[in-house]
Amino acid sequence: MKRNHFDGDELLTTARILNAAQDRNLRLQLRAAPSNLVDVWNSRKETAISQVFRQVFKPVCGAQVFVALLAAAAFMLAGTALSGQAWAQSPQAAPSIGAVSLPVSSPPPSSVGFFPLAQVKRGMKATAWTVFEGTVPEPMDVEILGVLRGARGPGRDLILARLRGAKPEYTGVVAGMSGSPVYLDGKLLGALSYRIGQFSKDPIAGITPIEQMLEVRNLPMSPLLTANARSDMGHPSESGGLDGGGLAFSAMETPLLMSGFQPEAIRVWKEQVAGTGLDVISAGGQAASSDAGGDDFGPMVPGSAVSLQLVRGDLEIAATCTVTYIDPKQLLACGHPVLQAGPVSLPMTSTEVVTTLASPLNAFKIVNTGKTIGAFTQDRDAAIRGELGAQARMIPVSISVSSAGSGAGSGGSVDRKIEVADLPSLTPSAVLVSVYQVLLQSNQSTAETSYHVTGEITVHGMPPVPVDGWGTPGESMASQLAAALAVGDSFNRLYSNATRVAPIESVRLHIEAIPQDMRTQLESVRLISSSIIHAGDKVEIEATLRPWEQPARNVRLGFTMPSRLEPGTVRLLVGSASSLDRTLEAARPATQPLSLPAASARLRGLHAADQVYVSLLLPETQASLEGRTLDSLPLSMANTLESERSGADVGLHGESLVVAAEAAAGGVLSGQEILSLRVEAGGGLH
Repeated sequence: MKRNHFDGDELLTTARILNAAQDRNLRLQLRAAPSNLVDVWNSRKETAISQVFRQVFKPVCGAQVFVALLAAAAFMLAGTALSGQAWAQSPQAAPSIGAVSLPVSSPPPSSVGFFPLAQVKRGMKATAWTVFEGTVPEPMDVEILGVLRGARGPGRDLILARLRGAKPEYTGVVAGMSGSPVYLDGKLLGALSYRIGQFSKDPIAGITPIEQMLEVRNLPMSPLLTANARSDMGHPSESGGLDGGGLAFSAMETPLLMSGFQPEAIRVWKEQVAGTGLDVISAGGQAASSDAGGDDFGPMVPGSAVSLQLVRGDLEIAATCTVTYIDPKQLLACGHPVLQAGPVSLPMTSTEVVTTLASPLNAFKIVNTGKTIGAFTQDRDAAIRGELGAQARMIPVSISVSSAGSGAGSGGSVDRKIEVADLPSLTPSAVLVSVYQVLLQSNQSTAETSYHVTGEITVHGMPPVPVDGWGTPGESMASQLAAALAVGDSFNRLYSNATRVAPIESVRLHIEAIPQDMRTQLESVRLISSSIIHAGDKVEIEATLRPWEQPARNVRLGFTMPSRLEPGTVRLLVGSASSLDRTLEAARPATQPLSLPAASARLRGLHAADQVYVSLLLPETQASLEGRTLDSLPLSMANTLESERSGADVGLHGESLVVAAEAAAGGVLSGQEILSLRVEAGGGLH
C-alpha cells in the first residue's frame, strides 16, 4: 500500500544522506572557487534535492503530493540561501521541518558579533566548528549545561557544555580541539578549551567566553621581540588545571608534533618539559620543503587548525590548536594558554588534519603543518594571539656530524640546519633534544661511539664563545645524550644568564664521531723525583692511565717549581679537566649570579677533557674577577680587591691553583690524586 504522507524526521534523514553524498565534491568546488560560495552551495543542493524527490517521493505519493513537496523543498532552499552575512543566521531562525534545522556549509565569520555571557542559560543549543579531517571545519551540536562562576579564577567564568553528534560522541574531547569556535544564535560565544577528567564517558567541555579572549586581541600590537626581556617573558605554567570543586578540569592538550624525532629523543623532551602541557606527543608530518615555505592549506577561517612552531627546518616541533576568531590583521586560538609566557615570537602555520585518533586515554589530531602565515605574539590565560604576516625571531642552529678524520662535508657526514624559537622556558630543551636527535640518526652512531663536540655560540655584540665538550658511553646514559647535555650546558649558561639583553644570533656545532669508547681512567700517580724539594727545583711525576678495555700506559710530566716558594708543604693536584675546573669553580663566589661577560669568560677558561693536568696548590691569594682566575696575587692587590668582594664577580681565596703541566691523555680522562711535596730552605738538590 502506498503512503501519501512523510514526517519531518524522514525528510531530514534524506537530506542528511544527500548532504553526506555531496560533501566531498562540494568542498572541492568551494576551495576551487571561494568567491562563489553561495552559488556553488545552492546550485549543488537544489539539483541534488530535486533528484531525491523525483527518485524517492514521486513513485509513492502521487503527482499532486509530489508537486507540493517539491515546492516545499524550493521554499526550504530559498530560506537557507547564503547572502552576505545571512549565512550566520541562528539555527533557531533557519527554516526547518519537524523543528530540526538543516546544517550550514561553513562557520560564520568573526564579524557576526558576540553573544553576551550574561545571557547564557542552561539548555540553550549552540554549534561548534572544528576540523576532524582535512582542512574544512565541521559542525558539532552543543548543549549548554550552565555557567561555572569563577571556575578559571576570580571573575573568570567557564561555560560548561555537552558536545552532540556522531563524531564528538565517538572521539570524545580531542587534543587539538581547543579553540574551536562556538556560536549561539549566530553569534560567537567562545571557544572549546577545557575538559573534565581523563576518562570522562560523556564529551563534556568547558568554553572560554569570547569576552575574555577579546582582552588578548585588544593588547597593543607592539613590534616582535628581538631579545629576551625577562621582566615580560614568563615561564611555563606548572599546571593547566582548574579546581572545579572536586571536578578535575584541565585545558585541552595542544598535541605536540615532533617530526623527525626518534622515541629516545621524544622521551628526553618529555622529561625536560614535564608539567608544561607540551608533553603530549602526536603523530604527524612537517611542512613540505618549497619556495613558499610549506603547503598552502587554503584560507584560515574560524574552526581551522593552526600550529605554532618551536623548532623548524630539518626537524620540527609544533603545537596545534584551533582558530576561534580571525580578522584581517590577527587571530585568536586555543582558548587557554600554551605556556602562558606572555609576549612571545613563534612562527604560525596553516595546518592540515590527516585524521583524528579516538582514544579514551589520549585522543588527538594527527596533523601536517603547512605554510607560515604569521607569528604568534601573545600567549595569555584566555587565548594565544597570532599576527598575520608577521615574522618570528628564531635562533639558527647548524649541526654537522662526521666520522673521525673525515671532516665536515665528507660523504659520511650529516648536516642539519634548524631554527629554534627564542623562548626562555623551552629554548634550552629544544636545543638539547635537537642535538641528541641528530646524533641518533647518524650512521656513525653505535653503542661504543664517542663524540667530540666543538663549535661556537654567538651573542649579539660579543665575540663568539667556544663550545668544547665530549660524550662517551657510560652506565648512566648513552654517549649521544652525554654529548647533547654538554652542548646544552654551554648554551644554557649564556642563554639563561639573568643579565643578557642581547639576542643569541647563532649556534654552530661540529661533532666528530669516534668509533671507540674514549673513556680513560687515572689509575695512579707517583713521583719520579724526590718529595723533598727546594724553590726552583725540577719535579717529574708519572701518571698511569688506563683507556677503556685497553692496556694501561704511563705518561710523564715535568715542571719547575716557582723560585718564590717559602719553606713548607706544597700539594700537587694531578687529574682530569673536570676535577681541575671543579676546584677552580669552588673557589669562586656563588652568592650572586654571574654577568654575561663573566659567564662567557668561564666558558672560555674551561680545560680540555682529553688532557691530564698537574696543578700546584700554593699558599698564596687567588682572586676570581669577572669569570677569570688571578693566582698568586701580591698582598697589595689582594687588599684592593677585598673592598670589591661585595660585587657579583669578585672573590678571594687563600690558596692559589696554578696549572704547572699538561699532556695528552688519549681519551676523556676521569679521576684525580693529590701528592705532597716538602719545600726546604736553601739550594736545590736536583
